Amino acid sequence: MSRPTKHAPERGSARIRLLEAARDIIREKGFSATSVDDLCRAADVTKGAFFHHFGSKEALGVAAAEFWAETTSAFFAAAPYHEPADPLARVLAYVAFRKAIIAGALKEFTCLVGTMAQEVYESAPDIRDACGRSIFGHTATLEDDIEMARQQRGISADWTAESLARHTQAVLQGGFVLAKAGNDPALARESLDHLERYIRHLFNVTEDDAYEQIDPYRMRLRADAP
Repeated sequence: MSRPTKHAPERGSARIRLLEAARDIIREKGFSATSVDDLCRAADVTKGAFFHHFGSKEALGVAAAEFWAETTSAFFAAAPYHEPADPLARVLAYVAFRKAIIAGALKEFTCLVGTMAQEVYESAPDIRDACGRSIFGHTATLEDDIEMARQQRGISADWTAESLARHTQAVLQGGFVLAKAGNDPALARESLDHLERYIRHLFNVTEDDAYEQIDPYRMRLRADAP
């Protein structure tokens, strides 16, 4: 997931400032390389304030994953890819929207919980589990549209809405890794182009038909990207 900053709560309490700092710095440096001092400087709080709100850096990691889940849920719930009447058009519009928000510096569009899960999946299981709840919680929001599209088009193949929803996130997270490895956001966008082709293939939809379905929303998808 990406680009939650536009819809994050206004800066106010020390706790929120620390969570915002964690969101931004961990995406840039990674969890291990982010120190409590880094977070306190960015949030303009004392170490005493940090440990008042979070008993440890690991506790901050769990809270940051939960904060990410909360803010990104609001961001995606308000996104324009929900507007098409046709469920498959909504699925394709989702992919187009995810591509549209891959912009700016790598740290601005890559996924906090994906970054942390890769790094601490064994060393910090509480953070890993919080990241998993965020990723799979978002995945679940795609399942109804995929299942409706399956039923509407009479798809009876041996894949499920749940498995395709998970695959979208596998492509996104893999695309973010490639973008980081190549220092090039275009690599992540390329992965989403292939995801769109794959979904069209599953639903036996031509490129022209797919574009006809979502073209009325393409300008909105781009305009609403942060």
